[in-house]
Parts: sequence; C-alpha cells; structure tokens
Amino acid sequence: MEVEKPGSKGQAWFCTTGLPSDIVIEVEDMTFHLHKFPLMSKSRKLHQLITEQETDPTTSTTQREDEEERDEIEEIICQISLLDFPGGSESFEMAAKFCYGVKVDLNSSIIAPLRCAGEFLDMTEEYSEDNLISRTERFFSQSVLTSLKESIKALKSCERVMPLAESLGITERCIDSIASRASSVDPALFGWPVSEAANENNFRARSNQALWKEIESTLRRKGSGAKSNNADSWFEDLTLLSLQLFKRLIWAMKMGDLNPEIVESCLMNYAKKHIPGLSRSNRKPSSSSSSSSAASEGEQREVLETIVSNLPLQKSSRSSTTTRFLFGLLRTANILNAAEECRSTLEKKIGLQLEQATLDDLLIPSYSYLNETLYDVDCLERILGHFLDGLEEERNGGEIEAGGDGGGGNVRPPTLMVVGKLIDGYLAEIGSDANLKSDRFYNLAISLPEQARLFDDGLYRAVDVYLKSHPWTSEAEREKICGIMDCQKLTIEACTHAAQNERLPLRAVVQVLFFEQIQLRHAITGTLIAAGADSARPSLLRRRAEEEEEEEIEAEEGATQERNSNAWRGAARENQVLRLDMDSMRTRVHQLERECSNMKKVIEKIDKECPRQNNGGWRGSLTRRFGCKFKTQVCDSHEQTVVNARKGRQPHHLHQQ
Repeated sequence: MEVEKPGSKGQAWFCTTGLPSDIVIEVEDMTFHLHKFPLMSKSRKLHQLITEQETDPTTSTTQREDEEERDEIEEIICQISLLDFPGGSESFEMAAKFCYGVKVDLNSSIIAPLRCAGEFLDMTEEYSEDNLISRTERFFSQSVLTSLKESIKALKSCERVMPLAESLGITERCIDSIASRASSVDPALFGWPVSEAANENNFRARSNQALWKEIESTLRRKGSGAKSNNADSWFEDLTLLSLQLFKRLIWAMKMGDLNPEIVESCLMNYAKKHIPGLSRSNRKPSSSSSSSSAASEGEQREVLETIVSNLPLQKSSRSSTTTRFLFGLLRTANILNAAEECRSTLEKKIGLQLEQATLDDLLIPSYSYLNETLYDVDCLERILGHFLDGLEEERNGGEIEAGGDGGGGNVRPPTLMVVGKLIDGYLAEIGSDANLKSDRFYNLAISLPEQARLFDDGLYRAVDVYLKSHPWTSEAEREKICGIMDCQKLTIEACTHAAQNERLPLRAVVQVLFFEQIQLRHAITGTLIAAGADSARPSLLRRRAEEEEEEEIEAEEGATQERNSNAWRGAARENQVLRLDMDSMRTRVHQLERECSNMKKVIEKIDKECPRQNNGGWRGSLTRRFGCKFKTQVCDSHEQTVVNARKGRQPHHLHQQ
C-alpha cells in the first residue's frame, strides 16, 4: 500500500494512507492518528505498549458510524500518551515519518533530538535493520562532528533534550569537536558534508546540494552586506548557546591549551550578545533584542561573572579593542553590583594593559552614593597601582636577566610615558568637578614616578583647570597643588602662560619666571655658539676646496695609469695569440716530416725487393711505356738536407739517360 505524505490539521496529526487509523498517540498538545503496524515494526517500546493495551481487558471499545455506508463498525483504538518525550511533538513527528518510510532530511539542528527520540522509542538495530538510532549515529559522526559550525548547531539543539543527550554522550562529543577544531587556521574549510561510505550516489547528491546552498548563502551575504569572515560567523553561533553549555565549552577550550586570544574572542562575543550597553557608542538596543525578552539583572550578573572568571590572565595583544571591552565590563559590573572579586579581577587585567586605553575609557562614572565625585577616582587609582606594580615586576625581571646591574632607574619606558599623558588628561577632566578634594587630586598626580613625564605642560594644564574650578581654595592648598609641577620641565610657551596666570600663587610664579630666564639664557648661549661656528665656516670651506682639488688630481693620475695598464694587457693578449699560432704551425710541420719519412722507407723497401731489369727495373719499364722520367726526391723541412739529396742522386740520373 502506498503511503501518502502525512499532514497536520490543527492540533491533530493524521496519516492519510487510505486506511482508518487504529492508534492515537498524544505528545504534549499534539494528537497523532497513526497505524499500529508501521510503528510496531520499528519501535520496540511502542510494540510493548500496544501489546499491553490489546491484552488489557479494561481496554475501551468505541463504536463509530460510517457516514458513507452507514454501517456500525466496532474498532479497538489504542490511546497512548508519551510523557516527557525528548524534543516534543516535532521530534515524534519525524520519528513517525521514519516509521512510515518517508524520507527525513537530517541536519545538525534536528540530529540530537531525533537521536534521543530513537533512544526513547528503542529503535535499535537489533530490533529492525537500518533503524533510526544507527541512521542518526552515522550522520552525526560523519557529517556533524567533522564541522565546527555544524557541531555548534548540534550542541545548541541538545538544550531541548539535555538529560537524555547528556547520558548518550552527544553533548560531550559536540564540545570536544568544537574545542579541537576551534584552533583551525581556516574555519571556512569546515562544514562541507562528509559522505556515507556505503552510498556514493547519496554523497554526490548531498555534495551538490551543499555546494548550491553554499553559493546561495554567499550571494545572500554579499547582497545583504553581512560579514564575510567565517571566523566571526562561528563566534556568533557560540552566542546562541545557553550559559551552562557555554561555560562547559570554554572550560574544554582552556583545558585543551587553546590560543588565549581565541578564548578571549569567544568571551567577548558572548558578552556583547547577552549584556547590553557594554559599548558607549551603541547604547540603544537593537530591534531584535528589544522585541525579545531581555535578560534580567541577575542573569546579566551571572553572565558577567562567568565572562570575567574565564578571561585569560596574560596581557592581550589586540590593541585597544580588548581594553575598551574590559572597561565596558567594569562599568557594567559597577551598575549590576557584581561581586568584589569580579571587579578586582577586571581592575587588575586593565592595569596590565593600561597604555592601550583612551581618555574616554578612563572616565568611569561613580555609581555609589558614598562617592561625591562625578567619576570614580578610587577605581582609577587602583588600576594605576596595578599598572605600576606590573612595571616594577618587569623592571626587576630585566635586572635579574641583565645580571643585576640596577642601572635602569633613569630609563623612561614608553608605556609609562603613554600612561603619564593619559593621567594628565584625566586630571584635566576631573579637575572641573567641584566636589573633587584637593588631596585626592594631589595624590593621583604624584602617584606616577618622575620618569613618566618628559614635559609637565599637561600637568600644568590640569592644575590650571582645577584652580579655575575651585576659586575658594586656600593659598596653602594652591601652593601644595602647584608643588606637583616641576617648573624646569615646562616649555617656554607654558612658562609664558604661567607667568601671566593670576590663579597661581606668588611662589609658583617666581619659580616659573626664574626658570624661564634660565631657559632664555641657555637659548641665547646656544645662538652665540652657533654664530661662532658660522664665522669659522670660510676657513673650513677653503680647506675642503683644497682637499677636493687633491682628490681630482689623484683621480686623473689613477685614470692615466689605468689606461696604460689596459694597453699593456692588450699587447700581452696579442702576443699570446701569436705564440699559440706558431705552436700549432710547428706541430703541423712535424706531422708532415713524419709522413715523408714513412714514404721514403716504403720506396726503399720496394727497390730492394724488385730485381733490376732492363735499364733500372720497374723505373725503366715505366719510362719506356710513358716516355717520362722520374726523379726520386723526398721533401724535407731542412734546406741543406734537400740540396745534399739532389747532389747524391745526380749520377744515377745520368746513368739512366
């Protein structure tokens, strides 16, 4: 019998196969009208429940009248209620479709509930071949755990079936997969489907489908202007997890020696998602967050304390982004009245990287009614103390490595000078607060060492702002506040302004004028020295001109010598070529002499072997036949040898004639 596609009608679910349903199963608020045989063939638990009801004598018998045939038919309809079904009615609907043989498209969002549904219904491989448990396990191992993003989605789906998913090990396997793959260089490589080894055709179909989905999603991201960075996308996927699962995942990442920057990025994205108002630039909640139910104050405090407790202790290398985020956490911790340990941890971590902060970050509002000032000065003093402690530890460590010379006391660390400029700007900002006491202003100003400031112009500006905002300050307090400045470190512009400043006490003005005169005297002295150097410049110019002339003469002599040496090298090269030609000619002459000598020996041998007949043997016969005379003459390279040979052969020729 052909099974038609099931459909839903309100809160009731019917399977239209042409046969009336003989079993009703209730899952949550949904009623499923199904048939016994498909369910009993796949599920051991449903088989047991149906068998128990059929053998129970108290089973209710109902009579229904068929409207078309108007015949009374007695039917026994089983009614089963499945309480606490994992995944609810949606999971049971997919399991029912699987029992009827309808193809179920598996994905990472439904794999965990469907695996738990198979376990709840006892749909094992021993009961029926290729059952739901084996099918979901194969897909989970081959297609979900091999991808970072898919593992995160599967972990998210475990929240609906947490007790059973935890006992089956699904949650732990997802967490281990995410922790092991989070350190990958290119997260975009994850997410491609992995085939089932037993079915190559299904693999190709799923690969093509996944490829088209990937292309469509890429075009959609480009069209909507969304982020194209895959690393950011899986960071955002982590923010969808519940706090309990997120805590377990972060713990697994830290135990696996993952890069602290990756852990820090996960924590930052999760905090920005669940704690509103961390950034001052974006205080207005988004439309999605405003439409959904906002987290309560207690939930936000729990998230905040979890984030802070898992932050890496070492200094971050992500410039000012992390520092701004930490200041946002600190402000939120003050608002939510977080634990003292949480705020202390944040202050210490901020102090380790205070040089990366900005002036806007330092302006932490005071939320306590005990503080009269607008900004929390005590908090900044504690942060500055942590920063100075860190510098002291670094300096002591450097002295130990350098052999304990102890000569680094006058060195100006760049980070210290940056923080000094920040503190001067902070003092100028809080100096306008009418409730700020002079002692607190003074203590914060002198908390930095002398090496923190190359010039005291910024400190002078802060003092001027404070005295302008506190005109009721006594003369003694003004002298004390002005004592934090070093007049010798003021520039000429600052000295000129301070000498005309009526808010400064008389002693400070006198000191400024005194050191201004000293600076002017030094400037005039430097000008005179420069003028004396200019008067001595003509003699130096003449001396330099003479040196240049000597250098030109030496250069000309060197050029002449170089030309002569080039001519000599050319003549030597020609002589070498001639010598080689003569050697080759001499070799050729020797070869010709050897050939002539060999020919002479051959001729003499022939003369000895042949008898002399008729006027000289074979020579006479040739003479008579051809009418010519032969002269035996051997070429020789030596002229005297040739002449002697001619003389020796002359009587012989006469005899032949």
